[in-house]
Amino acid sequence: MEIDPNGGLPGGSGFDRELLEVALSAQGAVSWTFDFAEDQLTWTAGMETLLGMPSAGEEEIRARLVELLAPWTVAARTTGKGQGLDLEQPVVTAEGQTRVLHFHARPVGDPHPSALVGLVREVTALHRDRQALTDLAGRYRLLVELSPDAICVHQGEVIKYANPAMSTILGAESSAQLLGRALTDFVAPDSIPPMRDRIKSLATPGTATPRARAELQRLDGTAVPVELVAVRITWEGHPAVQVIGRDVTREQAAEATLRYQAALVDHVNNAIIALDRKGVVTSVNPAAETVYGVPADQALGRPVTELVGAPLQPEALLAAGGVTEARHRRSDGTALVIRLSVAKMDSGFVLVCADETARRRAEQDFATVVDALNEGILVVAPTGLIVSANPAAEQILGAPRSAIVGSAPETWSVFDEAGQPLRAHPTVSTQRSGVSQTARVLRLERPDGRSVWTSVTTRLLGPHDQPPHAVVTSFTDVTEKRAARERLEHEATHDPLTGLANRTLVLRRLGHLWQPTRPLALLFLDLDNFKRINDSLGHVVGDDVLRTVGQRLVQATRDEALVGRLGGDEFVVLTQHENTRGALGELSQRLLAALTEPIHAQGRQLHLRASIGIVVSHPSDTRAGQDLLRDADVAMYKAKARGGGRYAFFDVELRQRVQRHMVLEQDLHHAVAQDQLWVAYQPVVDLRTERTVAVEGLLRWQHPVHGTVSPGEFIPLAEESDLINSLGAHMLRTAVRELAAMRERHRLELRLHANLSPRQLEDPGLQATVQQALADSGLPARALCLELTENAIMCDPAAATPVLHALRELGVSLAIDDFGTGHSSLAQLRRLPFDSLKIDRSFITGLEDSDELDVLVTSIIAMAHTLGLTVVTEGIETAHQLELLRDLGSDQAQGYYLGKPAPIEELLPFSCFPPRDEPPPAESGPE
Repeated sequence: MEIDPNGGLPGGSGFDRELLEVALSAQGAVSWTFDFAEDQLTWTAGMETLLGMPSAGEEEIRARLVELLAPWTVAARTTGKGQGLDLEQPVVTAEGQTRVLHFHARPVGDPHPSALVGLVREVTALHRDRQALTDLAGRYRLLVELSPDAICVHQGEVIKYANPAMSTILGAESSAQLLGRALTDFVAPDSIPPMRDRIKSLATPGTATPRARAELQRLDGTAVPVELVAVRITWEGHPAVQVIGRDVTREQAAEATLRYQAALVDHVNNAIIALDRKGVVTSVNPAAETVYGVPADQALGRPVTELVGAPLQPEALLAAGGVTEARHRRSDGTALVIRLSVAKMDSGFVLVCADETARRRAEQDFATVVDALNEGILVVAPTGLIVSANPAAEQILGAPRSAIVGSAPETWSVFDEAGQPLRAHPTVSTQRSGVSQTARVLRLERPDGRSVWTSVTTRLLGPHDQPPHAVVTSFTDVTEKRAARERLEHEATHDPLTGLANRTLVLRRLGHLWQPTRPLALLFLDLDNFKRINDSLGHVVGDDVLRTVGQRLVQATRDEALVGRLGGDEFVVLTQHENTRGALGELSQRLLAALTEPIHAQGRQLHLRASIGIVVSHPSDTRAGQDLLRDADVAMYKAKARGGGRYAFFDVELRQRVQRHMVLEQDLHHAVAQDQLWVAYQPVVDLRTERTVAVEGLLRWQHPVHGTVSPGEFIPLAEESDLINSLGAHMLRTAVRELAAMRERHRLELRLHANLSPRQLEDPGLQATVQQALADSGLPARALCLELTENAIMCDPAAATPVLHALRELGVSLAIDDFGTGHSSLAQLRRLPFDSLKIDRSFITGLEDSDELDVLVTSIIAMAHTLGLTVVTEGIETAHQLELLRDLGSDQAQGYYLGKPAPIEELLPFSCFPPRDEPPPAESGPE
């Protein structure tokens, strides 16, 4: 038997095996083969890790594999070709941990198997999950069985399960009496339709109905009131409904008693006082507090004679018949005439005191009070004519009492808030229907031609009289209040600068469509680079521009459209008349054209552009107004990303992309702490010696959910969210530490190239970060080269220059990256302290077929050499490109042809590094 730990599946090229190993490692699996004829067992790399024997020799691994595969010795030879074999075996690792491995094999050979080809992978977590699921199911069943709540499960209204509590409610001796029975056998007829409606609402598993009351029928026919909740579940692989209920018989009885007591005590006009047997007050109702002028907390615990201000003997009163008229006094000494009734109860007595004084005084004072009111009062007789009017009514109606009394309310000119004449005056409606109307706002035209807004309330004068009723109509003049409210409403819903609708009104309109059957289009407009106007010319000019923009948007839209300003330079247009893509495109072009016309502000002529995002909401759309604004905003940024001065429509894919970016941005805050970021290294080869002299450190993100996230996606997110400084510092510390360890371990002279973001140049702690990283790792400063893109430097050369010189003083070298994509000049390069220049890959891609690129690259190399810079070319993907650049004079190169970015431990097998005792070719830069 022979062992080939580096072997793989028989046949195929080495490249095929390498691809297979990569695919298997991605799935966490290791392949193995067993040849019956040769008695040969082979496996691929990683078997020792799966077996928990990382430091074991080949013989130990072979022995362990033979032991684990022993059950297949007979089975494999008797199994037909193409039939898979599966086996799960526990193994104990060197650390004493038990893990479960799953072996899968397929016999090879016909008719008799000649070999086994198989895979092995770890399934320990799967076993744990299965056991956890079993435990959870057991706990859930025990919880349901012992639950005091009644629980049953039904499919197609047939009972499939019932717990003991449900059996008790339905009067069954056991659940067996219920299983298989129709659910409707135990539901009162009136409760069946609502029950079915609730069940129909359960569209997806896990959804539940609101709590509802229903009546169940016990086996003996007795009705049981219950409170139920239904949940959509899966039972034995099919949809089902689980019902949880409880008996509310006692609650209903208690609620009825409480309602009766509350109505009796709190809603009567008579004072109700409870006493103990010694005549001490134990409770009073609100009317008693009013009648005697004593708050409840002061009345409780006092003798009743002190509360009512007079002698009172409940026992004697009961003996005399229980009803009498008495003279009491309020707490302030006011005399009261009380009709007093007494009743006995277990704990003492109850007094019912009717205050006759209040009624009599009310009758006497009625005329005085009405005349003194600022509120107009009219009394309308059953005949429909006004029989009484107070002075305030004369003042509000603008007519003397003689002109009011004897007239009918409908003869006065009254209009509703929409300006339409009333079909029926509120007084007439109440007189006929007996239904009061409260605070109805109406406009009255007075005889002198003046209009008055009034708040009108109508009530029956005698609620128990037979119709037609006498009616009391009261009204107040709300003209000034209404005008003030309209001003406040306008201010609250309109932008003070432009007079356009503000965010509040826009959201209100989005929530209430003008025509519910038509789609609504929302255009979100943002001015391009408006901040420059504010920053350079001041806010006064900026405000003039915004006012002009608002006017032009209104002029470019229909009268039915709503134009609003959300704030800053953000505007919106809402319309239901242009809601097709073609019409909305034309409207957007019209709006953009209106804004491109020069704007004259404070003696200056300004030119503007804008970007528009468009979202269409159909009548069935469930998105709220805020959601529509968000989606339109997303579409607007899509238009800006295309260069601005244009429009873009929203689509779901765009929202998903934005949501993904939001999730990634949030997760990026924790990526370092959760060890999700790592550094890949790409070789940089010296074209003269053909040896790797440096590696470029490239940050990578392995997201736990989204997998590998492209640097082109997460680096811009880091720059936008101000995370780039912390991530850049982490990447630098990691790269210098790993490279320093590799140099020491393998005695290599290898340099590290690390990228700096434009935002990192603004970090005042950058120099200290680099210095500390070098000190902590032990990497010599001469072995570190910091790369900056041409665009990053040319954005603000004056600010970048001192930062670059400070870094240069640390002893590190500097490289200008992606050269040729920016706007740097020869003079600028000469003044900046760079040591090397990296030509952007876009110049290399078409180099083989372009004479122009050949001349351009040659010129760049010659220019760099003139300035004493080392030239590195990026993006080498073919041997031909490599030869061309060597001929053109490039000093160094990197690209997929020379080596792909990889973890640092994978660099040695694929790269040729100069040993430490053989120094690399001299390079420019500090040593």
